[in-house]
Amino acid sequence: MKLQAASKVLGTVNAPHRTRLSALELADAISDICVAKSNMGPAFAFFSEVSPELQLSFVNEMGLSHKEVRKVAKYFQALCPFPLAFAT
Repeated sequence: MKLQAASKVLGTVNAPHRTRLSALELADAISDICVAKSNMGPAFAFFSEVSPELQLSFVNEMGLSHKEVRKVAKYFQALCPFPLAFAT
């Protein structure tokens, strides 16, 4: 399966945190608060450093529930002083 948004997103979230999350691991981290807490850097980077359009493409490409991703985004929003697009 070729994931166009995933390859762009993974470069953004993995590099600064020296992680090697796969697209599936990142998908879990942005759609489950417990997993997000174990992968704070990459999960937060997804919501704060990836463009809203690319976030939406990744979420759709991975077949994630927008409701569940929004829950995780709101968790990070409570810890962050600037707005996160997916939290609104």
